[in-house]
Order: sequence, then C-alpha cells, then structure tokens
Amino acid sequence: MHIFEHIGRAVTQWCCVFIDFSRLCIDTVYWGVMSPIKKKPLHPQIVSYQMVFMGIQSIIIVFFVMFFTGIVLAMQSAPQLIQMGGLIYVASLVSISICRELGPVLTALVIAGRIGAAITAEIGSMKVNEQVEALDTMAVNPVRYLVVPKLIALFFMLPCLTVIGDVSGLLGGYLIGVHNLRINSGLYIQTALKFLTLKDIYTGLSKSFVFAVIITMVGAYQGFKTQGGAVGVGRATTISVVTSFILVIIADALMTSIYYFSGY
Repeated sequence: MHIFEHIGRAVTQWCCVFIDFSRLCIDTVYWGVMSPIKKKPLHPQIVSYQMVFMGIQSIIIVFFVMFFTGIVLAMQSAPQLIQMGGLIYVASLVSISICRELGPVLTALVIAGRIGAAITAEIGSMKVNEQVEALDTMAVNPVRYLVVPKLIALFFMLPCLTVIGDVSGLLGGYLIGVHNLRINSGLYIQTALKFLTLKDIYTGLSKSFVFAVIITMVGAYQGFKTQGGAVGVGRATTISVVTSFILVIIADALMTSIYYFSGY
C-alpha cells in the first residue's frame, strides 16, 4: 500500500507542476500579446538590457565552445575517413553536424547554464525577499515585468548566438582541415558548401527558437517556486539548469524525429 501511496503522491505532484508551468506559459503569452493592445508596452530599455546581457555578453563563451567543438570533430573524424579514402569529406561532416545538431544544441546548453541560472537566481532572490509580492501590491504584474522581457530577448538572441556558434564551429574545422590535414583551402570550402543545404541551416535555427522558450520558462518557473532563503535560491538554480538541459535534449530529439520522418 505504501508503494501505491508514493506513486500516487508523485503523480499528483507532477500534475501540479505541469498545471502551474502551463499557467505560467499562458500568462507569459497573454502579457506578451496584450501589453501593446492595452497601451502598456514594455519599456525598450528593459528588453535591450536583457538582449545585451543574454546575447552580446554570451558571444565569447559560445564562440570558444563551438570553435573547439569544430576542432575536435574534425580531428576525431579524420582517422576513420582516411581509412576509407575520403579525407575531403571531413569538410561536409563538420559543416552538416555543426549546423544541423551540434550548433543549436551546444549553444542552448551553454545559454541554459549561464542565462537560465541567472533568470532563476534573479527571480528566486526577489521571491524570497518578498519583492514579487511587492510588485503585486503596486499593481505590477510580475510575469509581465520579469518574464516577458526575458522571453522576448532570448527568443531573438539565441538564434543569433546559434549562427555565431555555427560559424565558429565551421572555422575550427576549417583550420584543422587546411593546416593540419593539408586539405586545399578552396576544395575544403567547396566540399563543405556542396553538401550543406538550406534545410540543414534553417532546421537548426528553428530549434533555437524552441530552446529559447524552454530555457526562459523553466528558469522563470523555478524562480517563482523558490523558497527557503539563500539555500533555496541555490537549490532552485541547480534544478533549473538540470531541467533545462534535459528538456533541451528531449526537444531536440523530438524535432529531429519530426524532420526525419517528414522527409528531412
């Protein structure tokens, strides 16, 4: 009987989490759409500040992560391709892998670790210090003031970071292919572009929009659910990052399956 009680309690908790998370998503979409209609648009400086924090200040870490990923991918794939007499196909392997999968996924994971944690820490600190309740007292909707600007900023900046990550990853593979594997520069570029299609690019970018929503909403949800002071903020931040990682991987698998079975 105790086993069934634990199962029932766990199912109930997960149902409550799903309902609360869905309510937060609906409220975010509502205030994002209705703010201009109600003539209460978001202050441009708030959104621009979030864009700078989430996008511009993340360029360096995204660049280096993807740059060395391209280097490692080229070095690891070269020995196997040499055995099959297809060393030149290092270029196509790197370009397709980066643009289709590794670019959007690794960029999203980096941003989840940096931005998702920051969102949860900010909202969680306000929650434990009762600043969220103070916003309600002043007739300022917390979701509109805290979540919507972050969602808008990351929704536009994560695809831009993904493009930067793709380019830096291709650059890393190019350097290894040309300077280490002694592939002709023009031939390397020609081979990479020959097998890289627009589908590979825009399907990767389409994933980044979904990842942006996941990272922002998970971070905001954990922030609003924070309790227990500073210890609670740290715990919520950890849960937020881990949950974002898992959901990003799951979303990537689902979207890849959709593209695959639809003739991608």
